[in-house]
This record gives sequence, structure tokens and C-alpha cells, in this order.
Amino acid sequence: MNIAVIGTGYVGLVTGTCLAETGNQVYCMDVDADKVAMMKSGQVPIYEPGLEILLKRNIKQNRLFFTTDIEEAVASAKVIFLALPTPQGGDGAADLSYVLKVSKQIIQYIDHYTIIINKSTVPVGTAEKVREILSAELPDHLFDVVSNPEFLREGKAVEDFLKPERVVIGTNSEKAIKTLKELYKPFQNENSPILVMDERSAELTKYAANSFLALKISFMNEIANLSEILGTNVDMIRKGIGTDERIGNKFLYPGVGYGGSCFPKDVQALNNTAQVSEYDFKILRSVIEVNKLQKQYFTNKIIQYFDEDLSGKKIAVWGLSFKPDTDDVREAPAFEIIEKLLEKGAEIHAFDPEAMDNFKKLMGDRIQYCHDPYEALQEADALAIITEWTLFKSPDFKKMKKLMRRAAIFDGRNIYDCNQMKNAGFYYNSVGRKPIS
Repeated sequence: MNIAVIGTGYVGLVTGTCLAETGNQVYCMDVDADKVAMMKSGQVPIYEPGLEILLKRNIKQNRLFFTTDIEEAVASAKVIFLALPTPQGGDGAADLSYVLKVSKQIIQYIDHYTIIINKSTVPVGTAEKVREILSAELPDHLFDVVSNPEFLREGKAVEDFLKPERVVIGTNSEKAIKTLKELYKPFQNENSPILVMDERSAELTKYAANSFLALKISFMNEIANLSEILGTNVDMIRKGIGTDERIGNKFLYPGVGYGGSCFPKDVQALNNTAQVSEYDFKILRSVIEVNKLQKQYFTNKIIQYFDEDLSGKKIAVWGLSFKPDTDDVREAPAFEIIEKLLEKGAEIHAFDPEAMDNFKKLMGDRIQYCHDPYEALQEADALAIITEWTLFKSPDFKKMKKLMRRAAIFDGRNIYDCNQMKNAGFYYNSVGRKPIS
């Protein structure tokens, strides 16, 4: 099929590249000329494992194209994916201005039956708004509007697209259903059903999924905080409940709170939808509050260790991205944690394998960025681990201890064994486990 993808962020670029991989001709359109030029040359503007290989291959085989010209992208397309930003507004609602603006722009280029797909995470009723815009100038037989939410995890987005757990198609159009089943057939196996439902249910499914995962994370963070008071071990509790198939073992790892481009924004957006609908979504409000407090809870451990005075103290930070295997720092817990430590007078020396450039764009030169993890540790009074990159999981503890002024580690991701840290001679404070001194 001829496919257009409008917007080349994480969702758009992965969607376009993976659809080209199965033989479709895909045009990816973006208004950022520099970004388009970069992608045309085979460079990926984001860090996403496996993506660059697929992108270069499909460019070389003339299946994947990049353009700033919306007409070039959509004129011959059978399917148009809208993978546009839906940033959080001041009231928590998703901003649909980009989606609605592009919906108006593509009208003049549609002269044959075309399926317009909302791939972005959008509030319930967005498909209806897009349909109203198109219907004002196009006869109904020329288009269908479909909700087809993405379920991609940053760091595993290529894998998730090529081997999806499910594909959700929101439409009542049999013609659109048939076309999209054909489009997604190469990605199907017996464990990846295509679920067809109405547009509004598909839109809410995406928000419900992310909000439920955020709920699991927040619940485990609360259990971890209680564990510290009771002297229990959250790792054992996590395993004890995770073996229950009704609960499952994913998203049960406590830490410093969730971040990224999806969970914070989507939870807020669903809460806004509830408020507009005059429904008091109590659990969701609690999730938002717990996540906010969890970053403060972790930071306060460091502050209290130094008796509220971090003046002249050097704190090493490992991990700036909101999760490993991505350079995405949107809503990363590291921002709030570092900001508070700076307020208390600390000097921050940080390292991240991929996210330092993006972090620096927002934080600037208020902290020192290091070339490797050990450089950050030189004369450090403590180490704060914020992101669980694999690189950090098996360090040279003897070397670390020699480099640091104080052998103190605050582990926000529980990547080390407590007994191991005791034997290594560190003060070790993790999440939901007894401190080791």
C-alpha cells in the first residue's frame, strides 16, 4: 500500500519504518527540514534500538521516503497516519491543535478513498472531530476516520510494532476494517489478535492501558515506602505477588516514579476527561499524587543523610533519561531530583549513556556532564542512581569506593543486592529495603 505518516516522533518514525519493512511504500512527513534531511541521509534523530538498521535498509530499497511537503506525502496515499504531538495543556487536557490543523490541510489532496488514522494518543471524541472537519468539504464515500492507538514502549518500540501483543482498530467501517487487517496481517501471530471496536472505545483503551500501568507502578511505590517503615523487603513482596497470574510480574518494580512522554500526560488527560464528564476518578488522582511524592521521597533520603545541608557536597548522578534504552528525558524524574539537590547547595556531576544532550537542552550547564560513570564519581560524597541502564548494573565496586569521598549510594532502581553492598563496604539506601550501613 501507499502510506503517509504525518509526524516523525517516536510513534511516527517507528510506524513508518516498520510498515515499509513489510513492503509498503511509505512517505513520512515532518515540518522540521533539518530533521527530514537527517532522516533522508539515514540518520535516526532519536535513540531507539534496532530502528536505524531498518530505516537505512528501507531507504536503500526505495520503500521509505521523507519529505516536508504534505502534498507529496498524502496525494497517493491509501492510508494516512496522524502521528502528531498532543501536548498537555494547562488544565491537563491533551492539546489537539496539531491533529485538527493537519486534518484541515490534507482535505485538498484527497480525491480517492483514503483512511485517516489517529495514531496519536487522543481523548475520546477526537475521531468525531476529525470526521466533522473532513465532512465539511469531502463526501463521506471518500474517507474513513479510524482510531488505531499505539502501544509502543520506548526502548522496545521496534520490537513492539513488529511483534504486537494486540492491534486495536476503532471503526464501524467494514471497508476500513478489511484494509487495516490486510495492512497488519504481516505482524500477526496466534498471540496478537486484531481487536475491532468503535472509535470512542479504542481511544479510551489507550488511556486506560497507560493509566493502569501507572497505577501498578504507584501501588508498588507505596508498598515500598511502607516496607521501609515495617522493615520488610519489597523485592520479596514483588516476587510473592508477581507469581499470581491475576496480577502478573510486570510493572511491579518500585523506584523514583514514572516519567516519559506517555504516562504523565495520559494519566492527566484521562483525569481531565473524567472531570469534564463530572466524574470523580479518585484512584487516578491518587496515582498522580503518589508519583509526585515519590520523587520527593527519594530526594529527601539524600538530603536527610547530609543533615539538610548539601553545601559543598558533590553528588554523582547515574541516569538522566526517564527509563533505560532511550534518550528521551520528557518528564524524567531526574529533573525534579536534581533541581531539589541544587537548591540545597549540591554540586551535580552526571552521566547517562544516551540522554545527556537532550537533558542539557533543558537543564543547561547548571550541572557537570561526564564522559563515563567513573568520572562522575571522582571525589563524590554520594551516588544517586536514577535510571537502571545495564551499564550500571555490574560496576567495579572497588574502583568506585576509591574514587568517592564517601562510599554512599542511593539507589532509586534497586539494581544492586543488599548483601553485596554490605560486603563491599558501602552505605546503601534503596527503595523498599532496609538501608545498609
